[in-house]
Amino acid sequence: MNLNTDYLQKKFGKNLIIRESLSKYSWFNLGGPADIFFRPDDKEQLKEFYKEIRKKNISLYILGAGSNTLIRDSGIKGAVIKLGSKFSHVKLIEKNIIEVGAGTLDRKVSDFAQKNCLSNMEFLSCIPGSIGGAISMNSGCYGSDISKILVSIKVLDEDVKEKEIKKDEIEFYYRGTNLPKDFIILSAKLKGVTSSKQLIEKKQNQLVDQKKKSQPSQIKTGGSTFKNHNNKKAWELIKESGSDKFNVGDAKISEKHCNFFLNNGKAKTSDIEKLINKVKEQVKVKTGVDLQLEIKIIGDE
Repeated sequence: MNLNTDYLQKKFGKNLIIRESLSKYSWFNLGGPADIFFRPDDKEQLKEFYKEIRKKNISLYILGAGSNTLIRDSGIKGAVIKLGSKFSHVKLIEKNIIEVGAGTLDRKVSDFAQKNCLSNMEFLSCIPGSIGGAISMNSGCYGSDISKILVSIKVLDEDVKEKEIKKDEIEFYYRGTNLPKDFIILSAKLKGVTSSKQLIEKKQNQLVDQKKKSQPSQIKTGGSTFKNHNNKKAWELIKESGSDKFNVGDAKISEKHCNFFLNNGKAKTSDIEKLINKVKEQVKVKTGVDLQLEIKIIGDE
């Protein structure tokens, strides 16, 4: 590694950790260490760190809530930034527009919107993760997604300059965007529709109940593993192919929802990845469909 880690530790102190295990930041509870793990105190410190990274051409990954991420056993070469509580804020800036920090949990945004009589954000109560991650992968469920409520985002660009990007400047597609990978999302403006607190809460509860009935909870998982294919749900294709009972050691498939893969004890990331490939191959053979990943797999093989 080209970075002088002693210099960085002296400059950024306790906010920077060398060889930090990433398993504690992953919902799978899996993953090796990051060469450099950094949790900035504020935007200015984030800029300083990003400048150092850019100067040395060190690879960078922004880690959100870790809800849709599978981190390889070997960990991540380069630097990992986690935007913590200092980037978790939400406030009403206009009658029906809120500003949200990238590190803010989706559920918190939904609850804030409800308290401020703003509808159309109820679906966020069902999405694990943070707003930054939700925007970068255009998260959604039950007929809604983040692109439908987004007004604009504020980012740090490749020159470490703050830049506001309007919604119509971003290309959104199913579970993704065309945002450059070296942009760091700082915050977003989201727009709701005025409604009553009671109606919004009722819709939130209906969606959460629907999720509880169909999806596993309180387990080590990364959420939906594969993207849906055209008009066919990924779980339908998995079941149709007969691969819903597959396992690789403690890497298993949820009996409640077969598009949810689990660390059922002492699985390694390599076990989960082998299971993913095994299911993908079986679905291809039996149905002709080449399933695409929704979950992100990061780190060196």
